Amino acid sequence: MSNITKILHASFIVNGTEDALSFYCGVLEFEIDSSRPDLGYPGAWLNVGDGQIHLLELPNPDPVIDRPEHGGRDRHLAMQVESMEKLKARLSSANILYTESKSGRKALFCRDPDGNALEFVEK
Repeated sequence: MSNITKILHASFIVNGTEDALSFYCGVLEFEIDSSRPDLGYPGAWLNVGDGQIHLLELPNPDPVIDRPEHGGRDRHLAMQVESMEKLKARLSSANILYTESKSGRKALFCRDPDGNALEFVEK
């Protein structure tokens, strides 16, 4: 058994912190962790349950074209949701495209404004 017990955070590179926060806080309703120190570049730490997503505002080295349309075939972060229907309604009202999991699970994939893939699973 591994000595590593949980994931603390995942980092995403974003072109603009404010645009990313509009998605992550405005659409997904994540809260900003105000304890982020001055790291010498813009960004934010977002609380997601017991973990975090760190947004790093840097020139984005990841291409946003020629990536798999379905986020399940791309590198992605998976998160658990309480209500898939509530999430679908928020994404649809914000005109965020998503695809449902091809595995038959109650899951969907979408991308943030910088093309980072996100998976949401209802358990």
